[in-house]
Amino acid sequence: MGKRPAERTAGCTHVVYLAPNTYELTVVAMVEQSGLHQVVCHDFVYDHDTRRDFEHWLADDKSDVYLMWTVNLSIDNDLEAIRLMLDHRPDCRVVLMGPGPTHFTRRCLPDDRVIVVRGEPDVTVSELMDALHRGDDWTALPGISWRRDGQVTDNPSRPLIADLDTLPLPARHHLTGRRYYNPKLKCEPYTTAVTSRNCPFHCIYCVPSSLTFAREIEHRRVHGCKPPVAMRSVESVDREMDELCRLGYRAVGFMDDNFIWTEERTLALCEVMRRHGLVWGCQARVDAITPTIAQALGQSGCRYVDLGVESFDDQILAYIKKGISSDQIYRAVDLLKRHGVPVKLNILIGCSPLETPQTVRQTLREAKRLDVDQVMFNIVSPFPGTEYYRQCRENGWIATGDYVPSDVQRTSILNLPHLSARQMERALFWNNIRYFVSPRLAWRQLRQFTSWRQFTHACRALRVKLFG
Repeated sequence: MGKRPAERTAGCTHVVYLAPNTYELTVVAMVEQSGLHQVVCHDFVYDHDTRRDFEHWLADDKSDVYLMWTVNLSIDNDLEAIRLMLDHRPDCRVVLMGPGPTHFTRRCLPDDRVIVVRGEPDVTVSELMDALHRGDDWTALPGISWRRDGQVTDNPSRPLIADLDTLPLPARHHLTGRRYYNPKLKCEPYTTAVTSRNCPFHCIYCVPSSLTFAREIEHRRVHGCKPPVAMRSVESVDREMDELCRLGYRAVGFMDDNFIWTEERTLALCEVMRRHGLVWGCQARVDAITPTIAQALGQSGCRYVDLGVESFDDQILAYIKKGISSDQIYRAVDLLKRHGVPVKLNILIGCSPLETPQTVRQTLREAKRLDVDQVMFNIVSPFPGTEYYRQCRENGWIATGDYVPSDVQRTSILNLPHLSARQMERALFWNNIRYFVSPRLAWRQLRQFTSWRQFTHACRALRVKLFG
């Protein structure tokens, strides 16, 4: 409402380019399975709707229940939206899900008509919607928090879904008429998909994808540790790719925190993608890239691999518990380039108190020297629920006293021992300028566009990235 919207799939940034939220669509598919509900999906960001547009829509809408996927960066916006919903529809219910309400539960229960679904939401939301439809008592359902007469009740946590293959495919029929585009793939129509949930590694700063983060926050609250990784079968992914081809999609971005687990599974998934002729991209760790996997990626239409490297300084990598070395970064990049797989490096400024202006400059030099297809620079944000948040708060490094949502593509709320918030912001801006105005990068990207539409989409994303 008046600000750059939060990106709700990754959950830790603002929108640079639009993408469908496959987590929401899976919940919608679960709700529709019972046949009891008429579901309508609205993407107000896609439609560029203003606050006035939203209020006009509410004035005409007759929904009994509103579902919202909320991340930390969207909480203020969503609470204002809830206020408007309850003003226009006094008898309605609002159900919040995602990492925002899972962590900031009480803040996200401003009214007795609001219900929070914590952690993994699919089964809980489905059961809650059925109970509300039938007029049954829903207050004992596991995995929810609710308020009555000012008193908040946190019901016991719901066990994690044991078999992801039991979930329906995302309800993409609600996307009819919307065309999404990923500048890294330069091919459309584009959509997102997920083959696994969670990550077993222990990076201290990490804010994984928004579903994984919600899942992790809730599991840590109950069990004191990260949740286990859950994976769909190759056969299940194959069925989804069949459906995507039937729906006319040509490009897929996999949103898994880590797409590459075992070599056997990865090779099987690459064969699925090769057989369907889809172009695609994924996120992976550098220590997962083997010669065999790099070759399979190159032969199966993989147009990018996002590698989270954060820094090229081995002391910093060890401090943040990344579990990799700079040598492994160089090796992974070399293997992928050798097999024709475009590489994107993700660099996170300020992810350790060891960071200095010199280490930031060295990271930029190394990133440019590797001559990869893309580099994404962001500033770390001490998200509640991470180990780095606890460190920053205990050491007084948070300039605002405690966490407040910040745009990691633009601003910092940290003053580290050797690197101030102002220095991080300047470093981010100038690193982006020096990298993205490189003639070599510009020429490489220009050669890959096949239409004016693709070029304008990419230019728009770059403008947002650099200037907001």
